[in-house]
Amino acid sequence: MKRVAVLGGGPAGAFAAERLASAGIDTVLIDEKLAWEKPCGGGLTYKAYSQYPFLIDNNTPKKVVSDTCLNTSRVGSFLFRLSKPLVIYSRIDLNGMLLKRAEAAGATLERARVMGLERRGRGWLVKTQSGVVDADLCVVATGARNALRNVGTRWTAEDTMMALGYYVPASQEHVDIEFLPNFEGYIWIFPRDGHLSAGICGKGVSSQAMRQRLEKYLADKGISLHGATFYAHVLPSLERPAWKSNRVAGEGWMAVGDSAGLVDPITGEGIYYAIRSADLAARMVLGDAHSPAEQPAAYRALLQRDFVADLELAAWLAKRFFLGRFLCRQVPGRMIQFMRRSPTFCELMQDLFAGSQNYLDLQRRVVRSLNGTVAEVLMNFFLRRVVPGASQA
Repeated sequence: MKRVAVLGGGPAGAFAAERLASAGIDTVLIDEKLAWEKPCGGGLTYKAYSQYPFLIDNNTPKKVVSDTCLNTSRVGSFLFRLSKPLVIYSRIDLNGMLLKRAEAAGATLERARVMGLERRGRGWLVKTQSGVVDADLCVVATGARNALRNVGTRWTAEDTMMALGYYVPASQEHVDIEFLPNFEGYIWIFPRDGHLSAGICGKGVSSQAMRQRLEKYLADKGISLHGATFYAHVLPSLERPAWKSNRVAGEGWMAVGDSAGLVDPITGEGIYYAIRSADLAARMVLGDAHSPAEQPAAYRALLQRDFVADLELAAWLAKRFFLGRFLCRQVPGRMIQFMRRSPTFCELMQDLFAGSQNYLDLQRRVVRSLNGTVAEVLMNFFLRRVVPGASQA
């Protein structure tokens, strides 16, 4: 392997470039902006920083947040403390840190727009605004708005969600998550270093309607938008059938992160899957178990075993979670009620927030703990309604 071109400088591209360059591969990372601000999200779960400790053990500005408030208009709120906190960055700081690590590992960073790809023999000609780069293999990390039609995932409008919101010059010390009636998505407020990320993401509703819901929510909370910056961004959110045909690799290329559609359809989380897929792609390039012709299929199989089967199940669960009903109430409302009254259920939700509980094993765990959870809920209900003073006890 003479040279790898990494197309895109977000978390996926930057980490792939670091891993390849640190192993001695001639690596060039090409991105139009390099580090840039992206107001949405920025939260890293325990799953991410426990596997990749440098994501928390660094001097980059960040917020470590434990308090999280879940709310629905019909059930009210529940404030709980995460046993494994979220680490929340401004995206420009996180991206900048990852790019510096890639450059320190020996990757060449080129600030240019990728205009096209041309297959030349067994290699590539990467066409940019400033010229042409030769490469033996391309790692495609161009994000959700991938303009390179022959590489990376393909999806329909149904396989995307819209994320929009505000970069707000304000502060708070906890995360807010608001579930809305009959809406496949949620509103969030993430505290970051020096500002708030306040937004809404979801499917099946116009961007205008989503923006109106978000602005009403923020106004009701007394959060001023004076000086705030608005943004909108498309995210992959693959429906279950799309996972079966998802195009993540081909002859001479592998896609990582958003450009491979690797986003949780329930939470919208993409950073962990960006980092993880970049790691797995680099391992595939650096390993000698597969020939170049075998690598695309081997990479697809590796993703499937590692986390794609879990995301595929999440695509099936998403509508049932946001739009389904349990005991005559929407699921998020019941979830909040169970968390208030059941330590067993609250522990399960802690693990979901931390990322240490996957979707594939979720049903078995729920069934195992169902008797205890139901007993806790019913006993709590009985004590609160029948026994005087029990709620204070």
